Amino acid sequence: MQDEQIMELFRSGDRERAFTEIVKSYSERLFWYVRRYVCCHEDADDLIQDIFIKVWAALPSFRGEARLFTWLYRIATNETLNFVRRQKVRAALNFKSIDTELERRIDEDPYLNGGEAERKLLKALQKLPQKQRVVFSMRYFEDMRYEEISEITGTSVGALKASYHIAYEKLKKEIE
Repeated sequence: MQDEQIMELFRSGDRERAFTEIVKSYSERLFWYVRRYVCCHEDADDLIQDIFIKVWAALPSFRGEARLFTWLYRIATNETLNFVRRQKVRAALNFKSIDTELERRIDEDPYLNGGEAERKLLKALQKLPQKQRVVFSMRYFEDMRYEEISEITGTSVGALKASYHIAYEKLKKEIE
């Protein structure tokens, strides 16, 4: 179902069906987007539930100024970055390195099926600054256009292109 049809359902009062269609249309895609950040299948599951709870609560205030797609990704990005920040704080309070913990999770994850190349890429991705990681993930893994990423992040297309290029070069150097 297209985003416009989903929002028409919502506006016509069939809110539960509209929400069900949103979940059906976006849950898998958002799961893998989130999964690359949190490096743990179970954390990604929990986070997706939190994201859709937030979507359900905020849906009545969705004004349609942005596309549904970009609005959902903005919520997912914000929730994921907040989750990662909380993980970093918890790790610091326990005198642990979050980077070491994330690498361990990547190495032990039974759901990763891309082999050593995928593990290397995910580990290298964790070392990028947040902004570069967001841009690289959206562009490379999600195959989004820079204009879409700009809508989600509120960053200019030119700045996104520069961030992507810098991230790409860092990842290339890290993997080699």
